[in-house]
Amino acid sequence: MSSKPHAELAPNTWGFENEPLIKPTGFREYDARWWFGHPASDKPSELNLYGVQTLGLGLGTLIHELGVEPKIVVGHDFRSYSLSVKQALEVGLMSAGVEVHDIGLALSPTAYFAQFDLDIPCVAMVTASHNSNGWTGVKMGAARPLTFGPDEMSRLKAIVLNGEGKTRSGGGYVRAEGIAERYIADVSKDVAISRPLKVVAACGNGTAGAFVPQALRSMGVEVVEMDCELDHSFPRYNPNPEDMKMLHAMRDAVLEHGADVGLGFDGDGDRCGVIDNEGEEIFADKIGLMLARDLAPLYPGSTFVVDVKSTGLFAIDPVLAEHGCKTDYFKTGHSYIKRRSKELGALAGFEKSGHFFLQDPIGRGYDDGLVAARAVLQMLDRNPDKTMADLRRALPVSYGSPTMSPACADEDKYGVIDRIVAEYQDKAAKGETVAGRKISSVNTVNGVRFSLEDGAWGLVRASSNTPNLVVVVESPNSADDVKAIFEAIEIELKRYPEIGEFDQRL
Repeated sequence: MSSKPHAELAPNTWGFENEPLIKPTGFREYDARWWFGHPASDKPSELNLYGVQTLGLGLGTLIHELGVEPKIVVGHDFRSYSLSVKQALEVGLMSAGVEVHDIGLALSPTAYFAQFDLDIPCVAMVTASHNSNGWTGVKMGAARPLTFGPDEMSRLKAIVLNGEGKTRSGGGYVRAEGIAERYIADVSKDVAISRPLKVVAACGNGTAGAFVPQALRSMGVEVVEMDCELDHSFPRYNPNPEDMKMLHAMRDAVLEHGADVGLGFDGDGDRCGVIDNEGEEIFADKIGLMLARDLAPLYPGSTFVVDVKSTGLFAIDPVLAEHGCKTDYFKTGHSYIKRRSKELGALAGFEKSGHFFLQDPIGRGYDDGLVAARAVLQMLDRNPDKTMADLRRALPVSYGSPTMSPACADEDKYGVIDRIVAEYQDKAAKGETVAGRKISSVNTVNGVRFSLEDGAWGLVRASSNTPNLVVVVESPNSADDVKAIFEAIEIELKRYPEIGEFDQRL
């Protein structure tokens, strides 16, 4: 049995250098994230390397409990400390009797691909995704192409925090070579874009810069590289295709170079954001609808899974209806949508954050920003007389907000959301109005999504990955109406002292 980790340890002390530190709140619904520390920050570390080693021992113990073959693919993203975190995790896994196959610097989808390529059931990807420097985390799975959900994460948390990790013999280390090259070849295999396309590839100086330009060129398009040089200081902005700063930089590059499309990738390459040829950002739920419309005639009768942050247009789209396609709205989170898509045999799952889950025969079911980019390019290739902006304008009109994230501590956010849900349920019951209209329905599958009488809606939920809430608004009326609904939500949120400032505003 392993020793129980500490929830707090002061840096630069004997204890910090000799005992495991793991803050319990780092265990999220479907992955794990901790503040590892940054020289420019006074925020105390939530994890140290002995804590990471203890996490690895716990993960290895869980793998044995699950009864799967004790072999695991392990990779890391491009941050100054990620290699050290990965190696500590590997020590813990090997001590649990697990054979580690280290694929080196990788995207999350590269690690998922390696599970198939090496015929290995388990994966642990060390990444903080799009989080700012100082964060680290691990995405884990033991049944490809799925990653852990709440049940596995709860059991892992209990094993680690209760000191239930068990050491075993039989662990080992293999340095897996050539995975990056085979991944790039696989993602561009049998893709030959015949239409001349110029593509801005934006990587925010994150890990995707080592993969994306080569893969896109292999698909047959002209690539304009934007922040593709690896630089873990992220000198311009965090690699996050939901962040307006990155989107605006992509817009400027598309217009400057006369590109047909801008494709932006997050820090671990499992998400893709899109700017059209006119410099308009197209939020990922609308891209999902465009892709569904493109795929529906090729695969009539298909099911698409969509998260609750996404546009309501899926449910009423005439093209999908014409081809007998159905839409299932489900809980936000890459693990949830991935699992739901597999359960329903859906052709694809779409999440507003930019995770796309394309299943057989167009993908393997895991979220991969390059596979999503490939689908966008193939859509353009199948519509040679239309621009990306033409395809955007062909959608029914609606106006949506970006995903906005006011700060709220991990210890507080779920309790706060419970109170907010009750508040909106009470408003609906009393016939009160939001931005001048009554609430017609309240969906509580994931926080609260309230719909107004004219089809506009707002969502408030707890982020599964960061100490934040999530706010999204959509209206069929106007951008001004989106702003009015957002301002009404903001007034409500200001009543809660636990809620801090928004990361961005309308």
